[in-house]
Amino acid sequence: MILFTFEKKMFPKVIKLILALLSLSYGIYQIIDDYIGNGIMLILLSGIFVLIYFKNEIIFLSFLRLRKQDFEGTQKWLSRIPNIERNLVIKQQGYYNYLMGIIHSQKNLTQAEKYFKKAIRLGLSMDHDLAMTKMSLAGIYLQKRRKREAQLLLTEAKKLDKHGMLSAQMKMMQQQMKKI
Repeated sequence: MILFTFEKKMFPKVIKLILALLSLSYGIYQIIDDYIGNGIMLILLSGIFVLIYFKNEIIFLSFLRLRKQDFEGTQKWLSRIPNIERNLVIKQQGYYNYLMGIIHSQKNLTQAEKYFKKAIRLGLSMDHDLAMTKMSLAGIYLQKRRKREAQLLLTEAKKLDKHGMLSAQMKMMQQQMKKI
């Protein structure tokens, strides 16, 4: 018996769109041919392919690992994406770099800085994620004694944090900034 494993196997984003288009067109054909149940099911299946085109399943599973503070597990899931530029859309590449920055901020600040900068450049879809990225990068700059750049990033993060979820961390960071 052959078991299907997810090791380094991923559908490229183009194939996901092709599968969505094929299942949508065959679903419409099934509806026209009076197989309405089959057609509706195939149209829903095409919706799932479109969803996983925009929301990558491996990045989602990596976020679940990160919520448990399992950095090794997060990195293991992220390492399953073989070719980032080919398999992920731009926003997903931003989240990939965001997650890698969080992982590397535990052990290598220079590497984490590189990932956070790339995540900001590629963009993140949610403002609070972008605020968290800028705040983390400000913390790295603060540890490297680059106060001006840290202050600039912290100001930008405050503007992006509309719900005040990061206000306590930002106040603590400003207190540390006064000591430098």
